[in-house]
Amino acid sequence: MPRRQLGRHLRELRQESGLTIAEVARLIERGAGTVQRLETGTPHRIRLLDIEALCRVLHADRTMTDALMGLARQGNDRSWWHEYGDLIPEGFDVYIGLEAAAASSTSYGIIVPGLLQTPSYAEVMIRTAYPDNESSEISRRVQMRLHRQKLVTRTWRPMHATVLLDEHAVHRVVGSPAIMSQQLRHLADLSTRDNIEVRVVPFTAASPLGDVIGPYFILDFAPDAKGTREPSVVHLESFTGSLYLEQSESVERYRMAHRELTRVALNPQQTRDLLRQAARRYAR
Repeated sequence: MPRRQLGRHLRELRQESGLTIAEVARLIERGAGTVQRLETGTPHRIRLLDIEALCRVLHADRTMTDALMGLARQGNDRSWWHEYGDLIPEGFDVYIGLEAAAASSTSYGIIVPGLLQTPSYAEVMIRTAYPDNESSEISRRVQMRLHRQKLVTRTWRPMHATVLLDEHAVHRVVGSPAIMSQQLRHLADLSTRDNIEVRVVPFTAASPLGDVIGPYFILDFAPDAKGTREPSVVHLESFTGSLYLEQSESVERYRMAHRELTRVALNPQQTRDLLRQAARRYAR
């Protein structure tokens, strides 16, 4: 996963610069095949000097350069943990790049996921997470989150999102009752789209897995032009960092957990009814 993300960012930087693979290869005095393998995430080995050179000729800023160097250093890991501020700068979100490349997202959580948040709900969550940030930085983060939502609302090949929400997400007040009312109505409306399924896991479901499971995202990818499909990835986020799992056994365990949670969840229509009832209650 680190190699693929490294390659994606290098390819985007090159395309933004307007340079071809051959031109970039000449600038860093390497073969075109080397650059191509780096962009596709399939290098024989990653030379940090090559990554430094690419960042320089492609005019990557300091945060991007540090992040790509961090990805390069961990390019051989199959299950990858990173702490914010360790090898990856805190201001660089690895998950966003991974999410943008995915064809579908399957998730479970106790708050409304970023792809489905209203601006007001997103602002409260971000302001709470970054209390020392200036208003301009908060606004930038909110706009970034809203921009991500085009993944599920665009008309051409929108991402398919399957979302399980613990009932806590309905009753935990984020910001104010008015914000919650707007958010729950928005969630119910989005769930009528063909590519978005939202289901609430009610309190009455008790503990269907026999143990507590935290929030997770399972990302799946569409095949490329050659029919090759990237391995699915499970993303687990904690307060201090993120864990990415791509070994098939680990991914399948989360798929099994999701199937069990789905079994006890309300169906989509029952979920919409619950969300709209709660929205009306908050609006009083």
